[in-house]
Amino acid sequence: MPKLACVAGEPSGDLLAAPALSALNQIPDMSGLEVYGIGGPRMQDEGMRSDWPMETLSVRGYVEAIKQLPAILKLRKELIQNLLNEGRPDVYLGIDAPDFNLGVELQLRKAGIPTLHLVSPSIWAWRAGRIKKIAQAVERMLCIFPFETEIYDKAGVASTYVGHPLASEIPLEPNIQEAREKICHHLKLQKSSLEGLVIAVLPGSRSSEIELIAPVFFETMQLLAAQLKGQKLHFLIPIATPRLREPLEQLLLKTKNTTPDVQIHLLDGMADEVLEASDVVLIASGTATLQAALWKKPMVISYKVPWLTAQIMKRQGYLPYVGLPNILCGEFVVPELLQDDATPERLANALQEWLNHPVKVAELKDRFAQMHETLRRPTGLLVAQAVAQTIASNRKKQASS
Repeated sequence: MPKLACVAGEPSGDLLAAPALSALNQIPDMSGLEVYGIGGPRMQDEGMRSDWPMETLSVRGYVEAIKQLPAILKLRKELIQNLLNEGRPDVYLGIDAPDFNLGVELQLRKAGIPTLHLVSPSIWAWRAGRIKKIAQAVERMLCIFPFETEIYDKAGVASTYVGHPLASEIPLEPNIQEAREKICHHLKLQKSSLEGLVIAVLPGSRSSEIELIAPVFFETMQLLAAQLKGQKLHFLIPIATPRLREPLEQLLLKTKNTTPDVQIHLLDGMADEVLEASDVVLIASGTATLQAALWKKPMVISYKVPWLTAQIMKRQGYLPYVGLPNILCGEFVVPELLQDDATPERLANALQEWLNHPVKVAELKDRFAQMHETLRRPTGLLVAQAVAQTIASNRKKQASS
């Protein structure tokens, strides 16, 4: 029975890997494939056995990681020991989480276990020196952005462009009315309840993000509602994981006490429906910004991290932007208001800029449509084929030795 070990460190990795596991189930030679390691609910729905909680790895930034470091190091040691002994796989697939996965991959590759890595670390944005470690740890890099393969070719690392799975899952044309009807049904509202302007607010999927940026976003909603008084405004906030509901509900209660007329709705999940239904988006930097771009939405990207984390990242980065839409377009096509610039006043003004300039919005949608076409590949199948080919090659090598 073929064995695949894989590790996803956060919800975005879980989202990326699930289509590949689904496609693997359709490949005849992979019949009976055993998949285990660390993964989230989507990967588990495809038959994966997650032996450790993914939440242990779901941290962002240096300061936050230091707090979680003992638990992460303990988990990694247990994982490596398991995979080198009784749980030895035919291939290891690391999904993103490079600070964790590259260390695992390095040890496994030294022991003769083939290693694949899905989602290149952002060596084109910061910490370019990591490519030396990647060359030692990774047998083949599976790239989700087209410009990355050239970087790996120059470094002598095998790579394959597999596209981004979100580009295949998200339709080329959004259906705003249908999405609003779904949300009304979910919230038990009348179909006409979301008439007027709908603003999607995505404050992140980590507790640290909710702590740092969500209060600013709630203040921005209050300010924007005051500035656009007289217009029908609806703010929709998809809750990324259940543990984030309580802190968001507390912020909502505080907002309702001071500004009872502001229409803010919390939804469990439903990020895609919320983005599809929206006119404009206020969003924390991360994978969700790419989702918003694929839904062809004008957005304002924001982010806050602890001061020390910001200083370290600033010194190691060399792109002027952090948002994926801007990185992929190679210019500031949407505004980024980070750290001290992330004030309610500036965020509200930036959102109004989109609302007041429909021609600019139309131009942005055309740009995002071109991006969508470039990223649209059968990602799950391409990743599954890379895994299956590596397993077949490894087994052939073992049989001949």
